Amino acid sequence: MPDKKDTIALLESIADIMEFKGENKFKVGAYRNGAISIRRFEGEFDEVITKKELDKIKGIGKGLQAVIYEYFEKGESSLYKQLRADVPDGIEELLQIKGMGAGKINQLYTELGISNIGELEYACRENRLTLLKGFGEATQNKILNEIEKQKYHSKFVLLNTAEEFAAEIRSKLDPVKQIQKSELTGELRRGKEIISSINIVLLLSDKNKFLREIKKKFEFEIENEVISVREYFSIPVNLHLAYTEDEFNRTLFLTTGSDAFLSRLNIVPAKVKGETEEDIFKSLTVPYIIPEMREGEYFDIKKKSLAANSDLSTDAFRGLLHFHTVYSDGRNTLEEMITAAEKKGFGYAAVCDHSKSAFYANGLSEERILKQKEEVEKLNPLKQVHIFQGIESDILSDGNLDYSNQFLSAFHFVVASIHSRFSMDEEQMTARILKAVENPFTDLLAHPSGRLLLSRDPYKFKVKKVIDACAANDVAIEINSNPRRLDLDWRWIYYAREKGCRFSINPDAHSINEIGLIKYGVIMGRKGGLMNSEVINCYELPEFKKFLSRKINRKL
Repeated sequence: MPDKKDTIALLESIADIMEFKGENKFKVGAYRNGAISIRRFEGEFDEVITKKELDKIKGIGKGLQAVIYEYFEKGESSLYKQLRADVPDGIEELLQIKGMGAGKINQLYTELGISNIGELEYACRENRLTLLKGFGEATQNKILNEIEKQKYHSKFVLLNTAEEFAAEIRSKLDPVKQIQKSELTGELRRGKEIISSINIVLLLSDKNKFLREIKKKFEFEIENEVISVREYFSIPVNLHLAYTEDEFNRTLFLTTGSDAFLSRLNIVPAKVKGETEEDIFKSLTVPYIIPEMREGEYFDIKKKSLAANSDLSTDAFRGLLHFHTVYSDGRNTLEEMITAAEKKGFGYAAVCDHSKSAFYANGLSEERILKQKEEVEKLNPLKQVHIFQGIESDILSDGNLDYSNQFLSAFHFVVASIHSRFSMDEEQMTARILKAVENPFTDLLAHPSGRLLLSRDPYKFKVKKVIDACAANDVAIEINSNPRRLDLDWRWIYYAREKGCRFSINPDAHSINEIGLIKYGVIMGRKGGLMNSEVINCYELPEFKKFLSRKINRKL
């Protein structure tokens, strides 16, 4: 069933196609403004649909109401389908290129006949865009750069998507009787943040019978005991075959570690032996290294005398920090989120809805914060989970947070983060973040680099300077667990640990279902060798309260 975000996306797509087709600008504007109105709407959107009360949302006229009601009733829009009918398939793909609005795409289509990314790339390389009004060499180069990024990104999928692909492959393999044992390996077993291929090791009892069976399920090629499944997903799928326990363990070991990791160990594949992976490490006179840390960067940990293995586990988590509710842009109420946290065994939770500058996310005014505070106070005696009222406060361009320090003092937990003006130069961005970290009320620096994997590059800032400031000001650094972020990048965890930083691993959950995203942050933490003792979510309640009052005396 569609929801609020789906509705906003539909209205924006309709506006884009209308603009591309050159329709009346006021009509286009109605759909764009409608999307903005719904994004800013603070009430229960599903309830408005059920009660047919869209007319209560300013900016949603009868025409838009009909489109939205149909979308919810049928799961599709006849207007959208009608608009798309005579638009080339590649146009919407072009709309995804940053800096390419519908007007410019229409110009390219009308004047150069460009209707897809391939044609656009060819035109750029032939220097044709510079002949058009409004397109200079700088714009052409920027478009080429964006196309290259898209091509690179198309070779990867996010970690959670790869897990879904792998689960589907394994479900097809499960009924095959000749498979005695199977194990994920390669990038998935190491928990890389983006995945280029799915690799599974199989222990077989009968190769010929196995091959006959899987011919019914996949098209494939086989070479050197590796089956390459053809065109099943957007990334390659490889099945590594073994016929004895020793072969299985050797293959698992050799396919888990990155090339850089294995080369640093000076591995001779034929000499790798052992009944278990632990035995293999012993034979190499190397302490056992968890799969997540089998990257070339592991050897940097050794140089810095940091722990060579991580004990980090979701079982050790006591606090659910940095999540959102319907007060801002979440999908569940505070009570629903706390009830879910209770069921998952958390002992305390800090709700951190968006602050007032985040108008795009229905950020909270001071008045609405006081209203939420009342709900927190009413809920606390009724729940086993202790609730703290926090805020995700936007870092403004000058480094200030978007509430006064006097108002910030009322919160139990303050998360500082950047959601705008990503293009500031390195010096300005660094100064901006440092000022926020030095604010005495800041407890956590959230998703520090602002990256969106396979979508948006990190903004430019001096990472070491920011980490040093977090250590000096006792501000925890977030490892945001959303698979699109996984930010702080795990490679920086080593440096931050060396400096004595604290960490917080958070789902940034916008719904009950997203609480489980914590597991991806834990994987990143394990890649960086994090210990439970370094993560504030693993503190018991008294220790967490002590952390909250480490700089200012909060009423907890």
